[in-house]
This record gives sequence, C-alpha cells and structure tokens, in this order.
Amino acid sequence: MAGEESEALAESPAESPAVPGAYVPFVLEEREKRREGWKELARREAGKRCACSADRAKALVLGFFPILSWLPGYRLRDWLVGDMMSGLIVGILLVPQSIAYSLLAGQDPVYGLYTSFFSSIIYTLLGTSRHISVGIFGVLCLLVGQVVDRELMLAGYLGETNQTALAGAGNLTVGPICDRSCYAIMVGATVTFTAGVYQVLMGLLQVGFVSVYLSDSLLSGFATGASLTILTSQVKYLLGLKLPRAHGLGSLVQTWVSLFRNIGQTNVCDLVTSLVCLLVLVPSKELNDRFKARLKAPIPFELFVVIGATLASHYGRFQERFGSDVSGTIPTGFLPPQLPSWSLIPNVALDALSIAIVGFAITVSLSEMFAKKHGYLVDANQEMYAIGFCNILPSFFRCFTTSAALTKTLVKESTGCQTQVSGLVTALVLLLVLLVIAPLFYSLQKCVLAVIIVVNLRGALRKFADIPRMWRENHVDATIWLVTMGTSALVNTELGLLVGVLFSAFCVLGRTQRAPALQLGQAGHLDLYEDTAAYKGLKTLPGILVFRYEAPVYYANQTLFKKALYRCAGLDPVQEKARRRKQEKQKRKREADANAEAGNADAQGGDAQVSTKIFLPQGAGLHTLVIDCGPVLFLDTAGVGAMKELQKDYREMGVRMLLARCNTSVLDSLHRGGYLERGGGDAEKVFFTIDDAVSYARSLPCQNGDCDASLL
Repeated sequence: MAGEESEALAESPAESPAVPGAYVPFVLEEREKRREGWKELARREAGKRCACSADRAKALVLGFFPILSWLPGYRLRDWLVGDMMSGLIVGILLVPQSIAYSLLAGQDPVYGLYTSFFSSIIYTLLGTSRHISVGIFGVLCLLVGQVVDRELMLAGYLGETNQTALAGAGNLTVGPICDRSCYAIMVGATVTFTAGVYQVLMGLLQVGFVSVYLSDSLLSGFATGASLTILTSQVKYLLGLKLPRAHGLGSLVQTWVSLFRNIGQTNVCDLVTSLVCLLVLVPSKELNDRFKARLKAPIPFELFVVIGATLASHYGRFQERFGSDVSGTIPTGFLPPQLPSWSLIPNVALDALSIAIVGFAITVSLSEMFAKKHGYLVDANQEMYAIGFCNILPSFFRCFTTSAALTKTLVKESTGCQTQVSGLVTALVLLLVLLVIAPLFYSLQKCVLAVIIVVNLRGALRKFADIPRMWRENHVDATIWLVTMGTSALVNTELGLLVGVLFSAFCVLGRTQRAPALQLGQAGHLDLYEDTAAYKGLKTLPGILVFRYEAPVYYANQTLFKKALYRCAGLDPVQEKARRRKQEKQKRKREADANAEAGNADAQGGDAQVSTKIFLPQGAGLHTLVIDCGPVLFLDTAGVGAMKELQKDYREMGVRMLLARCNTSVLDSLHRGGYLERGGGDAEKVFFTIDDAVSYARSLPCQNGDCDASLL
C-alpha cells in the first residue's frame, strides 16, 4: 500500500568498505512523531473529560449505576428462578454468619445483620459483577475488631465486662453516657466510613490498576495468616474464657500464652457445647463439599446448629446455671442514622487505609475470576466505587467494613445465580430476620458463634497442605506466601500485608538483578539464534559473539549487565586497558634504559606516536559483539550510559558493538541519550534482526584481529 504505510528502503552502508554483493542493509523509515507540549496535552484531556452532552451524561449515569444497563434486558423466565434460589440460600447462610462475625469485629450481633443487609442492596445497584456476594468477610472483621479493641482500651474500657470508661480517659470524646457497646460501634462505623472514602477516592483517581500488584500468592498468604489470628482469637470463646484481646506485635503468641495461663478457668458448659457443635458442623460441611455437584443447594447445617443450640441454651438456662456468655438482646427494626465520630478519624486513618486496600483487592480479584469464568467483563474502577459506597452509606447505620467473600460467592454461583437480583432476595431474607426473628437469638451462646467462625476457616487453613505443591511450581511465589503468612500471623496482620507487598517488589527487583545472560548460537542456516547452553547443535561464528540479557537495563542492574557481558565475551575492556597501560609503561622504561646505554636518549626520548592500528589480546579473536535487545523492555539514563560506555571501551579494544531487535521504546531512549543520531545516520549500529547484524559483521574487513580504528 502507498500513502500512510511505512516503507522498507534498501540502502548501501555509507562509506563502508563492504565486500561487493555480500550485504545490503535493511532499513525501516520511521514515522514522524507529533510532539505536543504539556499545555496542549492538558487542554485536550480536560476537553475530553469535561465535555458535556446528552450522550455523555447518559453514559456517566449508566456507568455509575450498572443496574440500569442490565435490568431492562433481564430474562424473567430464564433467570428469575436461579436468582431467587441463590438469594434465598445465601440469605439463610448469612443469618448465623452475620451474627458470628459481629463477634469477631467486636460489635453486637444486630450490626452484622445490618452490614449484610445494606451491602447486598448497594452492591446490586453499583456493582459490575453478576456473581460475587458482598457482605461480611472474616479478615476485614478481624482488622476492624483489632482497631475497635485498641480504641476501647485507649478510651478506658479495660475489659468486655467494663461498660463505662475511666474518668479522664484522654481519647473518650463521646461523653459519659456512651457505654462500651456504643463506643465500639462508633469506632467501627468511623473506620468503615474512612475506608469507604479511601476507596471512592481511589476510584476517582482511576487507580483500580493497583490490584494487579497484589499477587494471588500474596493475598492467599495474607488470608491464611489472618485466619490463624482469627482462629486464635476465637479459642477463648470456645473455652468460655473472658480474656482481653492482645494488641501490638506478636499478639498471636501473647494470646496463646494467656490462654494456657487461664485454661483452669474454662467454662465446662461452653466447652461441651463447642465440642458438640464442632462434631456436627465439621462432618456436615465436608459432606456439603463432597456432594455439592449432586446437591441443588448446600444444606444450611449452620442454621440448624444455631436453632438447636439456641433452644438448648434457652430451655436449659445455660446462662443462669453455668454462666455461659450469650448473644443477649438483638433489637428489631433499624436505628436512626448517625454521623461517624469525626474526632476519631485521625486515630484510625492509617488502619482504614490498609482495610480499604484489602477489601478492594479481594473484591476485584473475585469479580475478575468469576467474570472470566462466565465470559463477561468487570470494571475495576467501578468496583472501587461500589465497594466504597458499600462502606460509606452503611456506616451511617452503624455497620462495619465489607467486601466480597469467596465462600458465599461460590454458594451463590453453584445455586443458579445469574444476576445481582439474587442480592435483593438475600436482602429480603435479612430484612425478615431484622424485623421479626432477631430477638429469638437472645440465648444463643457465643461459643456457638465462635464454632461457626472456626469451621469456616477450613479452606484457608488447608493452604498449608499445598505448600509442597507451591514450592515445586514456583519457589519465588511460595516464598512470598510463606513470608506474608508468617508476618501476618506472628507479627501483625496489617504489617503482614505491607511486608508482603514490599517482599514481592524486592523479588521482582531481584529477578532483574539475576537475569540470565546468554551466548546465542545459530540453528543451521536459519535466521534463528538461541541459547547454546539450552539447545544442542547450535553453532557459534568465529570472531562474532551474539549476547542476550533477559531483563531491562536500568540503574539497579547496569553494572551487573556489563559484568555479565564481560564474562561471556571473555574480554573486560577496563582490565585490558589497564594491562596495556602497564605493558606500555614497562616497554617505554626498557626503551629508555636501552637508549640511555646507547647514548641516544636525546634522539629517542620523545613520546612515541600513537598507532592507528589496534591489536586484540593474544588468543581473543573477537572482532564483533552483537547484543540481542529483544528482551530489553526499556533503558533508563543509566542503561543508555552503560551502552555508550561499552561501545567506547570495546571500540578501543578493536571490537564493534552492534544492537539487534531493539523495540521503539529502547530506540527512543538511545536517541535521547545520544547513543544514536536522529535521521537514520546510525544504520551500522542498530539492526532489526540478529541475522542482519551478523551478516553485516561478516561482510566487513577486520576479522583477523588487525583493525583500523576508523572502521569502528
């Protein structure tokens, strides 16, 4: 084609003594790049984003409320039954779990029901995934609970039974009428509001891409480490012990030490109830998992256990007779909305940031996983908005932080879910419980709730059995998993996430530091060059080294790049120049001594004329170095400087340095750094294929180690 298409032009090398007919260089004509200043760029982007029209307004509304796009096309006959079934089953499962996870977050049971109710409705309106279930999630409940316990302690609420703050507590800003429960939910709601604001701001700044930096191994290790902490925090309820939650570094170890010290105070009634519930729930959950392909819906054994345990506790009067700790009064209806405590935001701002990142990462990971499985797309930034508002709006109704949850999402998918209409059905089930059924759970023992939490940790704890497989598949990913899990469990949960991210970044950096440096050989007469250490039958060309470095060349590894090249070439220009200087000095000294003895010092004492001939070291035989830049994704200033230094040093050694297969980003860096000239004047330095560079090297003289410096 003519016109806009680039043309391949054949030219002969300018002023190079080529062997006739041996080589004709192949050159691509570059397109002229339009350069625009930052003012013009800012004006264009502002015009694009601030343009106002009916179509743009409609697109913004439909983008922010995805339900308006898919609900008009809802297939009532095909989808309604599946959505109603999945919504009903998830709602039934959420009732005991919402009450149980309230315990983990340090809140009264009713607030767990509130959280699941509001998040189900809001995500239905704003979410882009058709399958994920948004609501309570164990790891986030743990993180919220840690912040709540810390703020309660700072406010003067020393223990779970201490309902009033100490006089003069420095952080108590809500007045003396606020008891422990009131202050706990105020802290939880403030953390939730702040985390939601962070998530919405990240959506506005279009930083949904940050989720790609949280690898599967990192998230899995973090969840497993947090699961160990969750399990540890629930043991005191299983034993009926009233112990304060440990804080700070090493809280898991501190908790186990405290448990063993106080094990003599175990409540026998709670212990027996816990054992009976475990003996029922663990086998029943295993049966559900084993026969999930045959069952149309999982059997809600948790709900059956909750009902049975509540009846036993009520009619057996476990609280009055044995001192068992029960859920207490769960009010019906909804409390009036309440603003977060603005004075608490500085105290919880940093905690809320880590909670916001974890919640978003879990939600986006699950939504993308199920979208890929079922063949549709999700918008990561819209997911950020959705999960953000699932935290901001419910925080006014005393809810705590939410995200997608894997277990309930799997149940939702397996029971026929097609759209988020199932979320509305789930909300209706929870609404029925909130308005009518909730007070009936008054006598439910907290140890039963702890059993439900522990049983739901089975999936995360099974990851320990996968460690050998992970290690066989990828040592680096397995190490990231172990470091993140160990730090999250043994040191601190939030710190575990930070350490995991930093360790992952250092692993990526380490891979560029230890990049393979390969010598390539030609496969027969084909235009194919591969690693001579990996494949048999490859031939190397005399006097020509084809070198490949499989990483970007930048400030952190440019020294390693040069050392790898020196090692592969068997010629270090720096050492060779030092050796030559030493030999030249010794030669001049010998000549001076000889001239002095012969009486010719005056005639021979001047500096010798420098020869234009350069001789390679004895036995080296190298005259051309071809660097395959195909794996080099980019060069920074230090990388370009390394290339210029190598070219200069090797030229002084009588060795040409040619580059092959450079991408446009690398070429731009070489142009800007002064390695190449604009306008195509460096056709003898850069080639589009390795074979082209090798052909050029073979077509020129200076292949016997006796080179004219003007040809280099």
